[in-house]
This record gives sequence, C-alpha cells and structure tokens, in this order.
Amino acid sequence: MHDIRAIRENPAAFDAALSRRGLEPVSSEVLRIDEARRAAILEAETAQAERNTANTAIGFAKSGGDEAEFSRLRELISAKKSKTINMQSRAKELDDQLTKLLEGLPNLPFEDVPDGADEADNVEVHRWGTPRQFDFQPKEHFEIASVQTGLDFETAAKLSGSRFVVMSGAVARVHRALAQFMLDTHITENGLTETWTPVLVRDDMMYGTGQLPKFGEDSYQTTNGWWLVPTAEVPLTNIVNGETVDEDYLPRRYVAHTQCFRSEAGSAGRDTAGMLRQHQFEKVEMVSITHPDHSRDELDRMTGCAQGILEKLGLPYRTVVLCTGDMGFGARRTHDIEVWLPGQNTYREISSVSVCGDFQARRMNARFKPASGGKPEYLHTLNGSGLAVGRCLIAVLENGQEADGSVTLPEALHPWLGGKTRIAADGAMA
Repeated sequence: MHDIRAIRENPAAFDAALSRRGLEPVSSEVLRIDEARRAAILEAETAQAERNTANTAIGFAKSGGDEAEFSRLRELISAKKSKTINMQSRAKELDDQLTKLLEGLPNLPFEDVPDGADEADNVEVHRWGTPRQFDFQPKEHFEIASVQTGLDFETAAKLSGSRFVVMSGAVARVHRALAQFMLDTHITENGLTETWTPVLVRDDMMYGTGQLPKFGEDSYQTTNGWWLVPTAEVPLTNIVNGETVDEDYLPRRYVAHTQCFRSEAGSAGRDTAGMLRQHQFEKVEMVSITHPDHSRDELDRMTGCAQGILEKLGLPYRTVVLCTGDMGFGARRTHDIEVWLPGQNTYREISSVSVCGDFQARRMNARFKPASGGKPEYLHTLNGSGLAVGRCLIAVLENGQEADGSVTLPEALHPWLGGKTRIAADGAMA
C-alpha cells in the first residue's frame, strides 16, 4: 500500500515511478478521490460541530420559553444530523474507492533497479562456479535412470491430477536431506530463527503480503475460507501484523520449511515436464523484519545466505537484478538467483529475494516505536527463498549425473544422508 501523503507531496514523482513499471499516470485520480474524501470528512465534522452547538442552545431556548427558537433549533439539529450521516457515508464510500485504487498499484522500484519490459532486460550482477563439462549428453532430472524409479508422475496424476509428483526411495531421502541441510545452515551459520507456522491462513494475512485481492487466482482457498500459503512469506511476515514493536526488537530474521501451494493460473503450458513447476512443493523461506535504515543492506545479506547454500552444494549459479517490468507486485528491488541445469543447458530460478520497504507494513499496519521517541514508524519487510527445495533437488540430480545413470551427491550433503554419497544406477542409496 502506498502513502497518500507522499502522493500529495510529489504526484509527479509517483507517476514517474509507476511509469517505469509500465503503468499510466494515476496520481490525478488518486488526488481527486482523496480531495473529495477529505471534503466530505470536513463537511461531516462541521455539521456535527454545528449540531453540538445547536444542542446546547436548544436547552436555553426551551428553558426561556422561546418556542420559535426551540422549533428552529430542533429542525436545525435534525438537518445537521442527516447531513453528518450522509457525509460520513460519502467519506466512507470515497475511502473505499481510494483504498481499492491504491491496493491495486504495485510498489515503486528503487532508482537503481534497471528499466525493462520483461526477463530479457534483467541484469546479471554475479556469477559463481563453472558448469561441468560432460563427456556424454546430460539428461533432465526425470530422464536419469537412477532417478526415474523415485519420481512417479502417473500415480500422482491418479491421486491429484497434473503437476504433482510422488517421490520415493533415494530421491525422497535426498529431497528431505536438502531441506534439513538448508535449515541447519541458516540457523547455525546465518543466524536465522527457525519457525514453524500454519500453512492455512486468513484473508487478511494474504492481503497483508499482497496476494489479495489482486492475485487470488494464483492460490488455493478452502471451502471454509482459509488460504493455502503460496510460501511461508505469508505467515512469517504477518507475525507483526497489527503490532507496534520496540525498535530494539529489530531486526527479526525468520526461516521456515513448509509445504507451498500455487494454482499456477498464469503459467498454463509452461514447464509441464518433470517437477520444475508444481502445484505443491517445498521451500525453505527467509523473512526479515527490519528498521527502514537497514533494509537495503539486509537485501544483500539475505541474497548472500541463499547463494551460500548453492556454493556449499557446488552448484553453479548466477544472480540477476530484475528489471522494472519483471519485478513482483510488492517488491522495490529483487535479486533472482538462477542455478545451472545441464539437462536444459540453461540457468533457472531457484531463489527470489526481495525488499518491500514499508509496502507490506502499511497493509499490515505493522510499526515500531523509535528508541529516540516520537511517533511510531512503519517497519520494512523482506522475503526470499533459501531455497526452493524441489528445484534444488533437480539441480543436484542433473549436475551430479553420471554416464551409467547414477548420481554423485554433493559432499556437503553427506552428513544429512548418513554418510551415503551417491544414488546408484538401480536407484538405491550407496
């Protein structure tokens, strides 16, 4: 949500920032509704004040026996009461219009975010590792002999439909080990607080992080109104929903491993083979709640946390800054980390780390009390994958595949696998 005072103070800058995201100027409409809303509030307050004055005067008129003045004041009080109610209703109607308009507008990009229309205009800022040179044609994860026995898409389709998978045996074990490895690394080395949260949340929690009302079709809702979380960003960020915390509470750095659910409404026909794009998947999610002065540095810290997981696993990756046309609705700047997948001969997103400024905090009404005193201020929020577990599994399998169909597993993962080092060609741990 945007600060209406900032729009009043510099509407041209607001429109210019939105234009970088491909949107038409909107400040004139925002300010028209805002001016009418404030005028209605003023009229309601004025009418109420006049009614209060008349209420005082009518007593004197009655006690003084001035029937004409008493009748005039009684009619005035009735008229002012009606006007107050009407203007309050009008102000509420205009406030709803303004809120609806503002809540549909994306966050404003930082000045250092590259301009662009889509992913082709993203800017690479970092690259790590050298893709392995195979002496055979590398396969995609679902084609690797040792992996095929552990990925059952047909049974999953029978159970749930397309874009689901049943994992078993060694593949399921490696998937679980990856999640534990990520969690333990973030907790012991990166200082994040492990958190377990519900995966069913209320409407206002989805609204707080920006999934509602604009992107409801991208998520699943139960028949009794709960939403299945698209990531743990939703419950973790909303921990401070409606709260005003002390400044020394900050920063708060959370990490959670959860099931995630997405309808993939806008991706029909994309990445249908294998488990790259699923309706149900797992992520290890990072969320930071910070002081406004520190959120930009926190973005770089969180990006480093996600990159560090890939480096420990020996998986080549690159980091790009998303351009204005490819950035998510609530972000001011986003770093995408893309891991190398030899089966596709390209880099694919495995983490997206974003700083949202006070955009989500305003929707959640989440503030902090400055240690120096003064009025409470809005918090800043950040979120990022640390990492997407299923996609990391794909990267481990594809980068570790051997000519005989076996998979050599990263050394960093061995302690989480009971010392096992590979998936043999027959699909067994070895």
